[in-house]
Amino acid sequence: MTAAFVEPDELVEPTVVAVERDPSGRHIARELRPGAFLAPRPLRPSPDRLRIALVGTRAGLLAGDDLLLDISVGPGARLELVEPSGLVAYDHRGGTSRWRARVEVAEGGELHWDARPFVISSGARVERSMDVSLAAGARMLWRDTLVLGRSGERGGGVRARTHVTYDGCELLVEDLDLLDPDVRELPGILGPHRAIGAVTALGADPGGRPHPYRMALAGPGAQVRLLDTVAPAIEAELAAVWEDWRAPGGPGTPGLPVTNG
Repeated sequence: MTAAFVEPDELVEPTVVAVERDPSGRHIARELRPGAFLAPRPLRPSPDRLRIALVGTRAGLLAGDDLLLDISVGPGARLELVEPSGLVAYDHRGGTSRWRARVEVAEGGELHWDARPFVISSGARVERSMDVSLAAGARMLWRDTLVLGRSGERGGGVRARTHVTYDGCELLVEDLDLLDPDVRELPGILGPHRAIGAVTALGADPGGRPHPYRMALAGPGAQVRLLDTVAPAIEAELAAVWEDWRAPGGPGTPGLPVTNG
């Protein structure tokens, strides 16, 4: 059995994306630093935001890998993160890996993060954490999908922790323990489902059309989460929610009042 070696934080090469607005109101990238697994690449500029792609630079995740992202958005700045491809955690042969993101959005800032599916292959064991700090008036729209196993696989294990604060108060705290297949496949948990996807609006009520699986958060924001046996079945529906919530009147609208629920 292979032991799991995870590097201390000071030895991990994080991918860093930091954007802000200069005194003239122009969006600028203060820092774009490639990490061990992902490199930030500017895309064609948009008149009202910066668009940055997170491009993979090496295969992973393997046992012992530690993927770390540091994302910061300055006051009044707007950032759109794009992932051209998904991520696969391969058979860890008894080891573990980590995927971590640390996000800070300042007052009036906004982040859109349209993440591609994260596949947990059989034999993989992943610790995933998303830590988000939103100042008052900050917003974030996040789409993510976890897929337990490649085609024909039962899938490995993942523990996904999410901790979001808004103006210093907890907005969304979740610990999703899907490490043990025998437990997660019980009725009332996941059952036969292997794909778990969500679109989450943080810091503002997204408005939009009603959805049967919409859930209000503890403060300004909402989430739609879907389960299915295969990822394509939910990706189309999540894409529709994403477009609805980022349309005019959604969380990306300048001047949208922040309301609870």
